[in-house]
Amino acid sequence: MPTPSDLPRRLRTRTAALAASRWPLVAAVVGVLVGTGCLVAAMVPVGPEWLAAAGAVTVATVYSWGLAAREGGRPVVFGTLALAIGLSAVLSDQDLLRTGASVLTATVAAVLGVMITVPTKGLWAAAREALVGVVIAAVGAVASIGFEPAISVERYEYTTLALGLIGVFVVVYRLGAGFHGLGKRGMIVVVVGAVLLSLTLLYAELLRRYGSSSTVDDLLEAVRWSRDNLGAFPRPISTVLGVPALVYGCHLRARRRQGWWVSAFGVAATAPIATALGNPMITFDEALLSIGFSLVIGVLIGWVVIRLDLLLTGNRGRRRRVAEKLDAIRPEPPRTAALL
Repeated sequence: MPTPSDLPRRLRTRTAALAASRWPLVAAVVGVLVGTGCLVAAMVPVGPEWLAAAGAVTVATVYSWGLAAREGGRPVVFGTLALAIGLSAVLSDQDLLRTGASVLTATVAAVLGVMITVPTKGLWAAAREALVGVVIAAVGAVASIGFEPAISVERYEYTTLALGLIGVFVVVYRLGAGFHGLGKRGMIVVVVGAVLLSLTLLYAELLRRYGSSSTVDDLLEAVRWSRDNLGAFPRPISTVLGVPALVYGCHLRARRRQGWWVSAFGVAATAPIATALGNPMITFDEALLSIGFSLVIGVLIGWVVIRLDLLLTGNRGRRRRVAEKLDAIRPEPPRTAALL
């Protein structure tokens, strides 16, 4: 019969065994599915009014737990903290708390969408990883709106993008062996990504605030034509930078550690997707189509970048590309294991 002094040790042993089993992963998947089901039912709408809040809190909790586990942190602590924040926001019914919970949920979804990807050897596998990141962010978008935030659309999007960039670069700094692990090519890639991100955001803001009426009208006409004939317009920052960064970053991570610095710019895709439903002028169907267009076009751009990279590194011809693909053996922990 165990003595009282043995109980803490036995409890720690059983807790560690449970954490090492598959049951936490199963519980996380079930939690996301149940939470998403509640959110979809609330959007239909079907069922009681509290379904949206319950689904949002569930997804936010599971995502926070999953991100902490993926980063090698304390999933129980951060999952419990996310649960407390979500419940406080819902039960208090204060706009400030609801908005804060929504921003945190979208940010966690954006970062998790990048961190959950794995290295790949081929284009189709890289496209699959981009799809995984996009789906994670899209579920986060539904959950963030489940909190019913009171937001300014531009401020909501910029805040989530900024927090997502900070969060992902803090982790990637450790995964990519710091700045000294970049190398010359890695530094060039990071500089190009930062310039693209800055120019995209700066141009959009200057155009919105100070652009000439004719230029604005021409761009809006293109957007209107795409919406009228195609049903949606792809998000530029996701299409030009975010999705290609996910595709090329997963390709590069199978070969070099600094590929994580490229993947970090994938938050330029996951953050806008995680806030895609924050604009009340855009319907759910249009947001879904916009995400799909951004994904398809971004994967094609990523494919072009990969081919250019192979050409510049001397891997010309089908035989050389096949040999290069077989040599891409840099290991990383699996998707469900901690990176650090």
